[in-house]
Amino acid sequence: MSNTEKNTLLIVDDTPENIDVLRGILSADYTVKIANSGQLALKIVAALPPDLILLDVMMPGTDGYEVCRQLKANEATRHIPVIFVTALGEAEDETLGFELGAADYIVKPVSPPIVRARVRAHLALSDQRHGLEQMVAERTGDLERSNRQLEKTHLIMLQQLGRAADYRDNETGMHIVRVGNFSKLLGLASGFLEAQAELLMYASMMHDIGKIGVPDHILLKPGKLTVEEFEVIKKHPEIGAEIIGEHDAEVLKMAKQIALWHHEKWNGQGYPHGLSGTDIPVVARIVAIVDVFDALTCVRPYKRAWPVEDAFALIEKEAGQHFDPELTKMFLSMETEVRRIAVEYSDTADAPPENSVVHP
Repeated sequence: MSNTEKNTLLIVDDTPENIDVLRGILSADYTVKIANSGQLALKIVAALPPDLILLDVMMPGTDGYEVCRQLKANEATRHIPVIFVTALGEAEDETLGFELGAADYIVKPVSPPIVRARVRAHLALSDQRHGLEQMVAERTGDLERSNRQLEKTHLIMLQQLGRAADYRDNETGMHIVRVGNFSKLLGLASGFLEAQAELLMYASMMHDIGKIGVPDHILLKPGKLTVEEFEVIKKHPEIGAEIIGEHDAEVLKMAKQIALWHHEKWNGQGYPHGLSGTDIPVVARIVAIVDVFDALTCVRPYKRAWPVEDAFALIEKEAGQHFDPELTKMFLSMETEVRRIAVEYSDTADAPPENSVVHP
């Protein structure tokens, strides 16, 4: 408030003499409004809240205690300092006033210097509190914006790291984008909240980061892998988990689970640890389905793209074997959405020869 702008006080009392006394004490320094009942006071406060209220207790109808109770129960008015000015001078009366949220309690007959001092003090405290709340709100807003920007940067970095690995055997790098969108879709269908599904989308993009550690002559081999070569390929989940490491961030914890266990199978015949059923984290079970689907339907140096119908048929066949049967049902029920994502984020690379093989 500027130095020339006066604070507004509301004096609430049903006795004209009491109002005149308080108005005489305060009107030289403040803009004073008057209410001669509790109900009128509540209407005035609702229309244009004052900076401070001087409130009598004993009034017909809605007494001062009830007025204070309603003011403090309302988020829009609870911040207004209330000073009870009353003839009730017993300790229990004062205690009740403070319990209801009053800032102060003055017993009639009033002393002008005390009234002025108390009003001045509580207005100053109110200004300081308001200023502090504004500062906290501004700094909190700055911090939230900074955190959002940092989080956005982290998620973009995750996506780009995932794409860097994906570029090695998919020159468009769109596989991880489709896997991310498929994962979010299936996550939402399985009960994930929007924020969790969003994290899953980004975390899933790191599922094959461990392929960075697989030699090109194996990863890009256009023919069938030898047993020894396949054993090298099978190391990429653990390599990926080591690359991601240990972190407190939920998205990185999720990314590590996915990288490590997205090649596990529902029947326990997967790798690297032979987990089965619900021992496999649900995020890894989700990515297992969408990763295989997309790997089947997109082109690779060592395979042609399968028709979507054939890929869906294989996913359905592997329900309860390779894949979580309930998640599989959900995925198969979303064929329209899956096809839309596949088209929206499609690769443009030419398909390799029809006799190319599919790597495990």
